[in-house]
Amino acid sequence: MKKGMRRMIADIEREVEYTSSLIGKRALDPRVMKAMEEVPREAFVPASMNHLAFENGPLPIGYGQTISQPYIVALMSDLLQTQDDHVVLEIGTGSGYQTAILSRLVRQVYSIEVVSQLGEISAGRLKDLGYANVECRIGNGYAGWPEHAPYNGIIVTAAATHIPQQLVEQLVTGGRLIIPVGEPDGAQELIVVTRGEGDHIDLREILGVAFVPMQEEAGGAGQGADDKSGG
Repeated sequence: MKKGMRRMIADIEREVEYTSSLIGKRALDPRVMKAMEEVPREAFVPASMNHLAFENGPLPIGYGQTISQPYIVALMSDLLQTQDDHVVLEIGTGSGYQTAILSRLVRQVYSIEVVSQLGEISAGRLKDLGYANVECRIGNGYAGWPEHAPYNGIIVTAAATHIPQQLVEQLVTGGRLIIPVGEPDGAQELIVVTRGEGDHIDLREILGVAFVPMQEEAGGAGQGADDKSGG
């Protein structure tokens, strides 16, 4: 393992320990941590940022977007409670980094990006890097991707002002939606939504975060993964 990668993994483990009272555990799923070790984060950042690839913070990737903080990527992946045979949906492809992590954990990943240029670049990158169980498209994340539903899990990498009912409806019973909710310039909370029988849902607030706003119009900037843990 590269020295930078070792440092990144150690930073994630320290932050998990620091936030253990909020997230309810002192260590993340070993499968998630193994995926974090295997996916080359440096391949998802601009060349000019390569020397910062393993820092535990977000980095700009163009189009007003960022690659997410490693701790948040690991935490959200852990909260999804994935299994090898799962099919998941990601809202906000961004750099493709979170997508690549998910691809190591499940059978199939579908990913939607609202910024067309960014989505096209990331889809090409994921293909070039050999992540064959990933399918990407440009579109409105609020609408999800009903053609491939239901999903075992849905992960959203931009802050919504509310929990989109269309996404909840695309979950299997017992499926999880991991989503930051709040105002763009106000308080945001990372929430786990579990779909129960019928119309019942269970909500669990995890910790404060800061994400870019989730937008509905495909083509423009605005959806991505500018995030950091709060508190």
